[in-house]
Amino acid sequence: MTDTLDTAPATGLDTAPAATGRPPLDPPEDPVARFLRAVAATPGRTAVRASGSSLSFAELDRRTAVLAGALRAHGVGRGDRVGVHLPRTAELVVALLAVWRAGAAYVPLDPAYPAPRLALMAEDAALALLISTDATALALPPGVRAVRPDAAGTPAGPVPGTPLDPAYVIYTSGSTGTPKGVEAGRGNVAALLAGLERSGAYRTEPAVVGWNASVSFDASVQQWARVCRGDTLVVLDDAERLDPERLAAVVARHGVTDLDLTPSHWELLREPLAGARTPRLFMGGEPVPARTWKEIDAAGLDALNLYGPTECTVDATTAPISGPGPHIGAPLPGVGAHLLDEHLRPVAPGATGELYLTGPGVAHGYVRRPGLTAGRFVASPFAPGERMYRTGDQARRGPGGVLEYAGRVDRQVKLRGYRIELGEIEHALAGHPAVAESAVKVYEAAPGDQRLAGYVTAASPVTPGELLEHLRGQLPAHLVPATVTVLPAFPLTPNGKTDHAALPVPTAPVADAPAAGTDADAAAGTDGLGEQVAGVWRTVLGLDGVRPEDSFLDLGGHSLAALRVVHMLRRKLGVELQLRHLLDAEDLAAFTEVVRRATLAGAAPRPALVARRDGTR
Repeated sequence: MTDTLDTAPATGLDTAPAATGRPPLDPPEDPVARFLRAVAATPGRTAVRASGSSLSFAELDRRTAVLAGALRAHGVGRGDRVGVHLPRTAELVVALLAVWRAGAAYVPLDPAYPAPRLALMAEDAALALLISTDATALALPPGVRAVRPDAAGTPAGPVPGTPLDPAYVIYTSGSTGTPKGVEAGRGNVAALLAGLERSGAYRTEPAVVGWNASVSFDASVQQWARVCRGDTLVVLDDAERLDPERLAAVVARHGVTDLDLTPSHWELLREPLAGARTPRLFMGGEPVPARTWKEIDAAGLDALNLYGPTECTVDATTAPISGPGPHIGAPLPGVGAHLLDEHLRPVAPGATGELYLTGPGVAHGYVRRPGLTAGRFVASPFAPGERMYRTGDQARRGPGGVLEYAGRVDRQVKLRGYRIELGEIEHALAGHPAVAESAVKVYEAAPGDQRLAGYVTAASPVTPGELLEHLRGQLPAHLVPATVTVLPAFPLTPNGKTDHAALPVPTAPVADAPAAGTDADAAAGTDGLGEQVAGVWRTVLGLDGVRPEDSFLDLGGHSLAALRVVHMLRRKLGVELQLRHLLDAEDLAAFTEVVRRATLAGAAPRPALVARRDGTR
């Protein structure tokens, strides 16, 4: 067995009522047992669709049994950790289920991550084996072998286990510069599925679920594990996930009924889905903006707001996005939510406190991080033997007792659905030999468009471009700032610490970009249309000026910012534009020509959203 956590494990399927009056719950069924029951009930029904291929439940059962046999033949046993380094295909589902079937826990290693980060995760997790089609892309720790997902083996039945057996280790951003692995148990996953069923979030009839989240993020567990309860899983590949029009086409083609996404992703997908029957939306990863809540409610869409940290197995609370809001609703069945002060005392009604969570979703803890585990997973003063997870989130009770999110107690941020420890980015910046000091903060480039900004003082000459290139080689894309600014010195608070609030707002979204001009007419031509397009770019990107040869992406633009450009031009000019028109354009001049052609084609009305709320929650 691999290294275990240096702390006592969670109580797993804790069914004892807490002081808050939580009723006892029957222990939920193990996910692999549920999967085998689904296979027996409907062997011919489609279990997985991905990249033009599909697997029935019987086929998925056979392939997972064969791969589980191969894993066991390579010595994988109960409680071991197996790395999964695969693209988003049906083989990814086969691999994850096969690991569970072999009694082991999977460790997702996203091929999009930089090689040094993957190597760090593989070593920290003490992998027993790796499943990959391209093991050469990884620097494996000594003694760790790799097998392909189509490896031959003697079909194996599931290894008997307990709810405390580990199910997965998922790495999150770490404030000390090193990602930390959260280990969750099989009972935690079982409780997640059961809790969402009991809350009404899942339909009783089989659903068609769009798997949208990266396998490296905990939201993916709630999505892909639904195949264990008999739902059909549609694996969205990277191109489909990142292209709203392609994603909308996949949703329609396969009849997706349930789709997980962040509020930011909804902003990208809203228009391509307009005019069609919208799936039930499972929103999470970041707070739902008030305007998004109101829009979804007004349109009568079937949507849920889900909240929960990785350390509590994906989701802890749920709320229908309807009526007054935003809020994060009420705990899932079996989950306890406590709002406490710094002395672990309940705050007064209506007051803001730090949110502590209890119940069967509380994970085992952090791999090989006993001190951090002890500081975040603490003994509950309300139920002997029960542990609480200290979320770091602040909340208060709103009307009707619903929980309202009220910010953080530390420097962790959520940006476009990603959980980010600013200290990890600062640590990576400080790792460059030319950097003396580093700091990172979030700034708003335009209303609703938040970005990361890095700052350094230099020990030797260095350019922002060199620093960004350094970060791209160390960090996943969502942790790389839009800008890095070199300062002669950092502003300080009266007690001598870096004054993050006083750090200057970046003047250009991308370091080392040519200086933007200030003459409006020089931005994109001398005609009125060119100036209007350039003006929208300046507004969205937060620039004083842009030039015809400037690239939207090189100026720090991203897909959400591109959506804002398209929407603003639709309102200003009444033209039909698509995101790809902007993202595919080489520069401002080329995009302006696209807009010019669109104006000649005439205006297009904004299609309305179609309600799907049917009262089946």
